[in-house]
Amino acid sequence: MKKILSLFAALALAVIALAQTPEEIVSRMETEIDKYENDGVSMLNIVKVPVIGTIKSTAYTLGDKMRMDSEVKGVKVIVWMDNENEWTYNSKNNEVEIKKADSKKREADDDMEMFDGLTEGYDVTIASETDKAWELLCKKNKANKDKDAPKKITITVSKGTYLPISLTTKMSGLTITMQDIHFGVTDKQVTFNADDFPGITIVDKR
Repeated sequence: MKKILSLFAALALAVIALAQTPEEIVSRMETEIDKYENDGVSMLNIVKVPVIGTIKSTAYTLGDKMRMDSEVKGVKVIVWMDNENEWTYNSKNNEVEIKKADSKKREADDDMEMFDGLTEGYDVTIASETDKAWELLCKKNKANKDKDAPKKITITVSKGTYLPISLTTKMSGLTITMQDIHFGVTDKQVTFNADDFPGITIVDKR
């Protein structure tokens, strides 16, 4: 009897999963993301640039603070930013440059905005699925008047948590993938501390 009940339970879960529309999956994903609004998020960004190649960076965001770690040709670059200032570390000369933050750049760097409002400006379909995740294809529709919005976005969503696993899109000729998405960032992770860089030279251009 227990085996039969377990089988029915598994079948019921499968039916529930199949009954969900793409819009319902996206809506549930947005709801789950909102639960972590105050916890911060980290992710790996992979950008494929024509001629140059692939650039990888890890981004951390918490409230109005963010940090991005990347490495280009063996040179480590770390950028910290809040609403007022921006700190840029370059391992080649062990130097940090401080300048006033560019508010437009700060808004553009809010990666999680890519996961919001998808059902409003995109037609969403299930491209494929496994027992663990859905792959959703979002195509820009005529109602979307944002000229900067990508024409197509592909999102993989976990069936267990409804949280995003990855997002891939193209913008300005660049192929962008966001993956390894984790919620929970500390203030220390997004705050520049000169003590973490012995012998550093600080150039203040504010």
